[in-house]
Amino acid sequence: MPQVTAAPDRAMRRAASVTAAVVLAAVAGFVLRFDPTDRVADPTGPCLWHSVTGINGPGCGGTRMFYYLVHGNLAEAARHHLAALVAVPFLAYLGLRFLASAWLGRELPALRLPTWVYGAYIAVFLLYSTVLRNLPWTPFSWFDIPNLTP
Repeated sequence: MPQVTAAPDRAMRRAASVTAAVVLAAVAGFVLRFDPTDRVADPTGPCLWHSVTGINGPGCGGTRMFYYLVHGNLAEAARHHLAALVAVPFLAYLGLRFLASAWLGRELPALRLPTWVYGAYIAVFLLYSTVLRNLPWTPFSWFDIPNLTP
């Protein structure tokens, strides 16, 4: 790991990492406080996309995926939002790389994926979240996310 030279923006990167950690802790605290898997309405209300269209959308199941991920239940996390779960290790590495640069002055290797991979992921994400998991037959019906709030 090459040493990163001290840059004037290092304090800003440290502040950004602390802010991101606080936001992530707040989100985790909210999800743990208001269990998204019960049938009790949360303070944020029901999913707007699901309420308007009646079908699952790009964000439907994301909060429940995060809830199950925090609790270590990968099967249920995958059921509730497989496409978002696939991105978690990549996002975690990007966060670790940013933290190592900001706090340790070390540059971890960059994630070098071809540009087409990002485009393909976005296309698959949208196809999965708006079409495939709304299909009424197996295996797609396993990914259906019912609107749990009355």
